[in-house]
Amino acid sequence: MTSIDPKDAARALSDIEQIVERVRRSRTYHIASLMMLLWGVLVLAGNIATFAWPRYGGYIWIGINAVGAAGSVAVSVFRFPGAGGRGFDFRLAMAFLLFFAFGLLCSTVLGHFGPREMGAFWPIYFMLIYCVAGLWFGPAFIAIGLGITVLTLIGYFFVTGAAFLLWMAAVNGGGLILGGLWMRRN
Repeated sequence: MTSIDPKDAARALSDIEQIVERVRRSRTYHIASLMMLLWGVLVLAGNIATFAWPRYGGYIWIGINAVGAAGSVAVSVFRFPGAGGRGFDFRLAMAFLLFFAFGLLCSTVLGHFGPREMGAFWPIYFMLIYCVAGLWFGPAFIAIGLGITVLTLIGYFFVTGAAFLLWMAAVNGGGLILGGLWMRRN
């Protein structure tokens, strides 16, 4: 019978920990990429539709958010069929609802934001989640969150009129799509 010395055992355990961490990060990035692609396409479509039919902007965004929420639930439930995924997490859903309710309180009750302010507030508000998630899940989240936030602020201050909606389609929708594709590679 052969024995393993403590240094080799510690090295082997360290290797196993590194592999587990890479798998965990890969699964997190996979789910995040699916969510980013979903929301990126929806936000891109929502901004273009609001540009084309500004009178119906409120209804468009209610529909976009409803489809996005349903899609997010589908991604979280069916994220890894047969792979032992945890499935739908009600605590995460409640955290999202609380986050969304707080955003509504700030933007409609306390802030009385107009359409342009809403168009800048919501992407920046959601990018806060990406930046905070990056503290746990890696710098890609922080880069995406800060990038979209900075570009949103540039558009808010320098892009005039209805062109702001097209800017946000490219920056927010396109940024999420590019971020989702980037995360698929990691």
